[in-house]
This record gives sequence, structure tokens and C-alpha cells, in this order.
Amino acid sequence: MFRTARADRTRRSSFRLRAAAGAAAGAFVLAGCSSGGDGPGEAAGGVPVVEKGKLTTCTHLPYPPFQFERDGKVVGFDVALVDLVAARLKVQQKILDTPFENFKTGAFLNSGECDLAAAGMTITEERLKNVDFSVPYFDATQAVLATRKSGVTSLADLKAKGKKLGAQSGTTGESYAEAQGFDPVAFESSDAVLNGLRTGQVDAVVIDYPVVQGWLKDPKNAAEFAVGQNIETGEQYGFSVKKGNGKLLAAIDKAITDAKADGTYKKLYEQWIGPLPQAAP
Repeated sequence: MFRTARADRTRRSSFRLRAAAGAAAGAFVLAGCSSGGDGPGEAAGGVPVVEKGKLTTCTHLPYPPFQFERDGKVVGFDVALVDLVAARLKVQQKILDTPFENFKTGAFLNSGECDLAAAGMTITEERLKNVDFSVPYFDATQAVLATRKSGVTSLADLKAKGKKLGAQSGTTGESYAEAQGFDPVAFESSDAVLNGLRTGQVDAVVIDYPVVQGWLKDPKNAAEFAVGQNIETGEQYGFSVKKGNGKLLAAIDKAITDAKADGTYKKLYEQWIGPLPQAAP
């Protein structure tokens, strides 16, 4: 996702723990707060893990289609890809829902809460100072979504008409809007962004295009909102690990590379996001 954490934003002082353990197909059961299982362990290939038999993933819910709850399970594109890593390591994935503000610093990786972070995160130079990233697994763009009655189709329209813009706090969508001279209304989550648009708190929002695609699958949303400007930023998503965790990073990279080669990536992309974009000739 185009989400970037800001150290000075501490909107939540605690995190919700959602333990998600299941088979590599992605069957997760959410649990309440827990202090962990059997302590640190080692997965296949000598990969260290913070909890024996588990690959613990920090994320931030909800952010469909990358990670979100459905019928009591955490599912999504990111979840499915990390399942491939867990299967390779012969462990089960466990998901912790954590404040996104900590992803920039790698706090939960450094403290041993998680093995990796998967939250639709853009790979940035700033983040690379604190964590190591996998090979990119998703090429991202942002989009402007507006109420149909606003007549807005672009950020230029929004500015000309004096309308209100919204964005998810701590994201590159918010940063991009600010760089264009806007003072966007900041919302804590993607669900709050959509609600702000629906209730008239803002007239348009800038957010990741796959999120917009997911919203518009709902006929009610499609009747009320229209996608306008698509913003190409050249950003790519990656999974992050604690700096120096080369064994886990290699396993993640191998899982992504193999999935792209054998067609698994294409299948998962189409399942969770839509048609896989064709490479430029």
C-alpha cells in the first residue's frame, strides 16, 4: 500500500493481538490477546522464528484486498503470499494486528514480536534505514475517488472547486496530497476513509487503486462514487524483516520469485485483486 508511518503519530498506544494460525491455504482463526506460545524456534532451512512452529506476521487491519477480516478469518493478497513462505518453512502463519505507525521503525521486528511485516507497504529509502525489504511483489498506483455529485475527477478539479480531500493517515497518499498543496482530512483506517466520503466529511479521497477497486465492487458504492484520476508514482510493495535477517529474507524472496514463475502469483493476484496487468512490450 502507499502507507508510510510517521513517528510523531501515536494515535493508538496499544495494539490488538490477532493470532491467526492455519494451513497454507489461508484458513485463519482470530484469537484474543496472548503472550505467545513455546518461545523462539527454528523453521526449515535454519530460519529463526520468534515462536516455534509459527511465522509471525505484523500487519494493520483492515486494508483490503491485501489483508482484512472475512467470516472471522484474516484473508487477502498479502496473507496468501506469506502463506507460501510459511509453507516453504514448514510452519503456520500467525498474524498480529499492530499500529501502522510502528512499521516505519521496524519496532515490532526489533522487539521480537514479529518475524516479518506485511501490510501493503511501499518500499522507501526512509524505511530501508530501519528494515530490510523483500523483492517487490506489487506495483502500486493511487487513485482519486469522489462522490458523483461533487463532479470531481482529479486533484486539480478538487482544488478548483474548493472541495475537501481525505486520505488515510500516515500513508504516501496523504503525503502526495500534501505535496500537491492540500491539507487532507486524515482518517485512521481505510474503512474510516470510505465512511468519511460516504458521510460527507470529504468530497474525494486519494488512496491505493486496488482498495478503490474493492470498494466499487459493491453496487451501492459504485452508484454513489466514481473513480477519477489514476496517479502513477512508481511505488512498489515489499515485505519487511529485521535488518540482517538474511535467511528469512532469502526464503521470502524465493517464495515470491517461484510463485511468479509457476503461475501461483497470477492466480492469487486475480483472486484477490483482479486481472494481472500485462507487462509493457
